[in-house]
Amino acid sequence: MTFRDTVGHRRLLGLLARAIKSGSLPPSLVFAGPDGVGKKRVALTVAQAMNCLSPVEDAAAGLRDACGTCISCRKIERGLHPDVKLVAPEDNGSIKIEPIREVVGQTAYRPFEGRARVVVIDQADLMGEDAQNALLKTLEEPPLRNVFILVTARPMLLLDTVRSRCCQLRFAPLASGEIATALMARHGFAEREARAAAALAGGSLGRAIESATGEMAEARAVATAILIEATRAADARGRLAVGAALLQTAGKKGKEKDGKGQASDRGALAVRLRALSSLLRDVTLLTTRAPEQALVNLDLRAELEPVARYYDRDRLVRAFSAVGRALAALERHNASPKIVVDWLAFQL
Repeated sequence: MTFRDTVGHRRLLGLLARAIKSGSLPPSLVFAGPDGVGKKRVALTVAQAMNCLSPVEDAAAGLRDACGTCISCRKIERGLHPDVKLVAPEDNGSIKIEPIREVVGQTAYRPFEGRARVVVIDQADLMGEDAQNALLKTLEEPPLRNVFILVTARPMLLLDTVRSRCCQLRFAPLASGEIATALMARHGFAEREARAAAALAGGSLGRAIESATGEMAEARAVATAILIEATRAADARGRLAVGAALLQTAGKKGKEKDGKGQASDRGALAVRLRALSSLLRDVTLLTTRAPEQALVNLDLRAELEPVARYYDRDRLVRAFSAVGRALAALERHNASPKIVVDWLAFQL
């Protein structure tokens, strides 16, 4: 758990490493950004870098990183360091005032064995108003050698008074290439599975790891076949066949998985629609002659290039928008999967 081993966020990691080296790290921070992009991991990495017994330093760049192997680093990695506190939601999905009062009370004392006490509040937006108010004075005038890091995907749910007392760092979604590389290097994914999971993960490494890789690869293969077939279907019967193929595949997979019928069809179809959206994005890039590294589905370039020659700008805009509307109808408005795919087939 070091800065150099963290996936993505190189600019933010450089800022943090330089601030730790120079002793200028703000004592009250909000790490904001989408779920699953590594915010909590980076917060704990900050704790390691501040308390490492054998820090790795780059004097020329003014950076400090943790070694990752000393006893302090190992304790933080295992959640056993007495000066690194992780506050997380309870089973009921909220953070009560009691654990906040406990960590605030500890700031009155010197760190037990580390250079600094680091308090990480994960999903900080789930603190109740009373718990957030209990933090205010500490965030405004934090005692020396104490750092508070509030991790959240929904910073707007924090009180204005809390946000105004913290320096906010915004974490962006990870690039699909970064996710795919991490899946292959660290989690044993095959390249095709890694790229499929990365393409559908929405910039979240955590979501990519949690996904069923076989389903991701299969969804992308189905979406590719459907998109190619859509370029060939000229009449209404051919268009309806495109939609039927998309729904039939989704329904088959869903029922095989859990036997729940249409509800399962809906979830499987949504995965394929996200894959289709990812492919249409790449087709758009191919029509603009964008750099190859910008493609999410780089390994499918040979299959997508003929599609790109078929789609003009107006049709791409219509198709991309239609997939988004189909997903919304399916997930938010409980629309019939059959009606959704029939409509979508005439928009592609």
